[in-house]
Amino acid sequence: MAIGVTGFAALGVVFSSGARNLLGQHKLSLLMICLFISSMVLSLISSESPLSQNLYGSYGRNNGFLAYLFLVSIFLAVLVVRDSKNFESVVKALLFAGIINVSYCLWVIVFGDFIGWSNPYGNILGTLGNPNFIGSFLGIFFTAYLGFALSKSAPKTMKYSLPIVLPVTAFEIYDSHAIQGRVVAALGVGILGFLLIRSRFGNGATFGYLIVACIAGVFALLGALQIGPLTSYIYKTSVSLRGQYWLAGWNTGESHPLSGVGMDSFGDWYRRSRDIHAIELPGVNTVVNAAHNVPLDMFAFGGWPLLLTYMSIMGLAALAAVKLIIRGKTYDPILAVLLTAWVGYQVQSIISINQIGLAVWGWLLSGALISYEHSTRSETTELIQLASQPRRKTQSQEIQPQLLLMGLISGVIGLLIALPPLTADAKWRSAQLVRTVPALEDSMRASYFNPQNSMKYLTNIQTLEQSSLFNLSHKYALEAVKWNPEAFELWKVLFLIKDSTAEEKTLALENMKRLDPLNPDVTSTQ
Repeated sequence: MAIGVTGFAALGVVFSSGARNLLGQHKLSLLMICLFISSMVLSLISSESPLSQNLYGSYGRNNGFLAYLFLVSIFLAVLVVRDSKNFESVVKALLFAGIINVSYCLWVIVFGDFIGWSNPYGNILGTLGNPNFIGSFLGIFFTAYLGFALSKSAPKTMKYSLPIVLPVTAFEIYDSHAIQGRVVAALGVGILGFLLIRSRFGNGATFGYLIVACIAGVFALLGALQIGPLTSYIYKTSVSLRGQYWLAGWNTGESHPLSGVGMDSFGDWYRRSRDIHAIELPGVNTVVNAAHNVPLDMFAFGGWPLLLTYMSIMGLAALAAVKLIIRGKTYDPILAVLLTAWVGYQVQSIISINQIGLAVWGWLLSGALISYEHSTRSETTELIQLASQPRRKTQSQEIQPQLLLMGLISGVIGLLIALPPLTADAKWRSAQLVRTVPALEDSMRASYFNPQNSMKYLTNIQTLEQSSLFNLSHKYALEAVKWNPEAFELWKVLFLIKDSTAEEKTLALENMKRLDPLNPDVTSTQ
């Protein structure tokens, strides 16, 4: 909901005031975005999974069509930024979000969490709901804070706070037990070292630094593969598990190369796409609904068209970063933060899911890098042109209310589009708390503000079955498999409930074997 309101509001302002700038200077970016959206639409209309799942995403992930549409809106809005103060505002916003999370995590470590999260990990969560996600974000913040503080123009309070903020952040990364947090922080510090040495010592020292950095990178990679002295610091069993998830993601995209299986619908295909070795590790009944690799998720969701357009968009940001590095000879704190944070996001996106709290920074920073590269191409020429243009204060003053109004209207539209999953979740939670039949049935009555998802059906059907309301659990189990015949778990619950007929159990068993062909016993509950 937050990115829906923010993205649409910002885009409304852009189209009201900066559309000419967007069309004139970012044609290639716009083309890639149009192709990216078209690829998502193709995936959506070709998918065998439910429309609501394609639009809003699977439960707990929310990586559907609308989430990416909102992220694209934020990306486009940032493309029109030109003023250096606005780029500094982007940097400060990232640092502010980081300070909030560092403070919150420190409180949790010292005093305990004042919010009653369901936390099976036993580690810090921050505002991102998972130790791996907060570890990655703290790694990004660590290098961003250091990169900005190293500038001569950085506030003195920021410089003085370095000996406090950085050690606390480093300890929280360690306490999260997230390997990606350590990797992101180390890589970011390495990039900052390159920028600083190049700006102060010239090419010789820079070349030597790069050699040392490459050697360290090789040892780190070997450690991730359980080779060498860094294994205990970098490798976790989850690395091996991710290999199986990646392979399943690749197999899913390969089976639907032109359209994919639908936005955020990889979970419906994981069992069919996994390798035989996945039956042993991570286990026959261990399943995922994300490939734990954003590019591979794109491939599974939308085939080659979605993967290639996504990689092209990120490639444009990478190209902008390279141009900025080549062009800049002095230490630029804005570039340092944008670059290290963007690289940090990309690295963690290779080994993690597209968590929206992180993804919003990935897309925003991608747009910011492209825009910053454009704004610094011929700064002197642009200033001369701006100085030669007559100022029209009256017109400027007249435009502002129009922009605010357009932003407000667009934001309300974004809210109405993004709200249904939230209202549906609130209704479902209320039904689970009161545990009355009317409330449970009402939560499964589909409407615009109450889209369905597999987890809701499963939880409610099990609640009805455990309450001995067998006729109702049977009714909604049939409704569930009709809603999504590609969901293994829905067929399994139909097979297991008491009131299913012999014919229905036979049909459920056939579909379970179809959806999980490598499983020797699809009826097992262990």
